[in-house]
Amino acid sequence: MSDHDQSLWRKTCQEHVESTSLSADLTVDLAVIGGGYTGCAAALTAARAGASVCLLEAQEIGHGGSGRNVGLVNAGLWLPPEDIRGYLGANAGDRLIDLLAAAPSAVFDLINQHGIACDPVRKGTLHCAHSTAGSRNLQTRYAQLTASGAPVKLLSAEQARQRTGSAAFHEALFDPRAGTIQPLAYVRGLARCATEVGAQVFTNSPVQSLKHTAGVWELKTSSGTIRAKSVMQATNAYHQHLQASAPAYVPVYYFQYSTGPLSDNLRASLLPGGEGAWDTGLIMTSFRMDSQGRLIIGAMGDLGHVGSGSHSAWIRRMMTALYPQLADQALVEGWHGRIAMTSDHLPKITRIGPNALSVHGFSGRGIGPGTVFGRMMAESLLANDPALLPVPIVSSHRESWAGLRRAYFETGAALTHLIKARF
Repeated sequence: MSDHDQSLWRKTCQEHVESTSLSADLTVDLAVIGGGYTGCAAALTAARAGASVCLLEAQEIGHGGSGRNVGLVNAGLWLPPEDIRGYLGANAGDRLIDLLAAAPSAVFDLINQHGIACDPVRKGTLHCAHSTAGSRNLQTRYAQLTASGAPVKLLSAEQARQRTGSAAFHEALFDPRAGTIQPLAYVRGLARCATEVGAQVFTNSPVQSLKHTAGVWELKTSSGTIRAKSVMQATNAYHQHLQASAPAYVPVYYFQYSTGPLSDNLRASLLPGGEGAWDTGLIMTSFRMDSQGRLIIGAMGDLGHVGSGSHSAWIRRMMTALYPQLADQALVEGWHGRIAMTSDHLPKITRIGPNALSVHGFSGRGIGPGTVFGRMMAESLLANDPALLPVPIVSSHRESWAGLRRAYFETGAALTHLIKARF
């Protein structure tokens, strides 16, 4: 595992789940492939409902995007409400908007109910306008969100300065429904809770083949076979093997760096209200504080790419542009993760066979939507009722020119970080 796979979250995680590799044959009601937010939420839901559940993770819980996440628990998707309705239609769109408006509450309720030690802070988030075009974007989002009943507030430049501690922004959109968590601790907490109510969780157990025969699914690993009535695949952007059911997406990389714990006076000058934040740039930047007073700042880009040096230099410039008082602070941790992006930025649920569903494509909004989708997909599979799903099933999903588009995003990020000074 490379250094850039070793996130700060691994070093500060207070949650642990007991697991071993699969070493025997089992028969269960539901087999879940993937130990991220979606898969762990599904396993917890099904086990609480009394079903026999087995979760198979190829690496360790939270190995993929769930353990490399920024940790912003947002309401909704990247898309504004009218775009969601445009893609799904009014009824299905309104239903998804309402479900995901409540997603932060679903996350924080689980944390409180099960005592998940993931540093939950529900002080809202700030979407910050980095330009006049960014202000227009926020004004459009504000109008659509308020029309949909969201309790968001549009903040002036001065209000944004007071809330962020930075004079860099033209406006900010505040969403009080949202918050921040330690993302790896949250997903490991979900897995722990699932085992406590009877789910069996196996790590370092990649599924090598998946087939349906005689009315039952067989999931083979190198050291055991699971027979299941139903299957849920939640591998997202960290899919291994199983090419027949591999999700189609555009891989987009996102990296983060953190400072060490800051002094009390520096902490007080950065995001004093405790919100998490990100900007409106096409090559987006996020910034937040953790429970130990570290600033965590990130942007689009792959630290394993040839342009990684430009990313590292850019993030230091960005940090000091936002917060000049941090000019002498070192960036001591750096890591990256992979996002599964879809062309329309909507998650996709596909049918991979009888009583078997796959989900992917949260496009960087994995915590809230992943938790909700995992719960509802488990409920749907156990009841054999597609009406319980958060979005309609699609028969298949394809992405054109995924490799070229991945290169476009990474090259754009590298060039932006190399030559452009946003502030």
